[in-house]
Amino acid sequence: MADAKQFAKVKAIIESDPSRKIVVVSASGKRFKEDHKLTDLLYLCHAHVKYGVSCDSIFQMIADRYIEIRNECGLKTDIESELADVRKRLEEGMSQDELVSRGEYFSARLMADYLGYAFLDATEWLKFSFDGEIDTEASYAALREKAMGRRVVIPGFYGAMPDGKIRVLTRGGSDITGALAAAALDADVYENWTDVSGILMVDPRIVKDPQPIERITFNELRELSHMGAQVLHEGTVFPVREKNIPVNIRNTNCPEHPGTMIMEDCGEPSEDELSRFVTGIAGKKNYSIITVGKLGLSAAIGELRAVLEVFENHRISVEYVPSGMDCVSVVVETEFISNCLYSVIHDIRKSLKTDDIRVDDNIAIIAAVGRKMANRPGMSGRLFGALGKAGINIRMISQDPNEVDIVVGVDNKDFEKAIQVMYHSFVKKEAK
Repeated sequence: MADAKQFAKVKAIIESDPSRKIVVVSASGKRFKEDHKLTDLLYLCHAHVKYGVSCDSIFQMIADRYIEIRNECGLKTDIESELADVRKRLEEGMSQDELVSRGEYFSARLMADYLGYAFLDATEWLKFSFDGEIDTEASYAALREKAMGRRVVIPGFYGAMPDGKIRVLTRGGSDITGALAAAALDADVYENWTDVSGILMVDPRIVKDPQPIERITFNELRELSHMGAQVLHEGTVFPVREKNIPVNIRNTNCPEHPGTMIMEDCGEPSEDELSRFVTGIAGKKNYSIITVGKLGLSAAIGELRAVLEVFENHRISVEYVPSGMDCVSVVVETEFISNCLYSVIHDIRKSLKTDDIRVDDNIAIIAAVGRKMANRPGMSGRLFGALGKAGINIRMISQDPNEVDIVVGVDNKDFEKAIQVMYHSFVKKEAK
């Protein structure tokens, strides 16, 4: 949506399939690396006005971009008067939410004109409750009433509070708007068009030219997202999953690529999927492992609960709890425990009369995720063997009870190397 060329690509995609009747758009993004997203500029405008600094030049950049798109697309939409009204109201105290929502608003107004579709403002159907949560029942009913049987363009990212005031979603909220619209209208599929050809098996900054994921289940997606993979905003998944609507991640700049299909059940695997039973690999750095040692710990009733209760009392989320006969390890993100580590240790000692407590920092957690790993003999052995052969010391091991993933902890310094080893061991060799 960055410029007229991107608008033309979007139009070609929509017109290539008559079933694409409901279109949700985002604000204009970057045209090149040094460019600015218009949403960022709108936030900047509000900050300037708040502190009494002129935002004329910044607002003019925003106006120029949309006027340029309008002119190059040969449209007749009069946005100058609306832009002037926004500029005036900005000086009069326009709310930040309403201001930043205008990026999506103007994108939708122009795209509706370009496609010959009706424009449907998000405030007419996406309803928030007074507590700031989306009222899905009211929203779904409103959209069915206003959009059913029509071809419409909807701005993403925002909706309306009960008093009519505009409220925005979190960044990336246009994805959520699209998912809500798909769920409301019981769509056959929710197509999420972006700038990548689906979800990649691993971070391309770590592994060069990783293979794309053809199909992935919602469960696998959640595991990869939890481990730091940049896929979809979590709020995007729930509306469509509740209705069992598949999500197709596609590339606007490469529309012929099938992208990644996300489903509740992927059914029988394809030949390619059979050859690479790992769906994806993801991980994060900077974890701490607190290991509590006490003779007979695993057999003592209530001891594990007492350990976890200490973390709960300090409001620290626990990621993994690998254990042995005489010890238990608690894996947490370092940033959440750094300010209260000594208090946690003190409370554990007081509660359990422990023999030993050890803290290991600078740990990275990596997950190999794949629904095809279940009941596959030798998976863990192959993983550990590959890492050992590469000279990578495994500091922690955990496996999901549903066998969707195998998780290992390594030193931060081995993070990238470990991911590369896992990818080339599980994927490249199997794909040959």
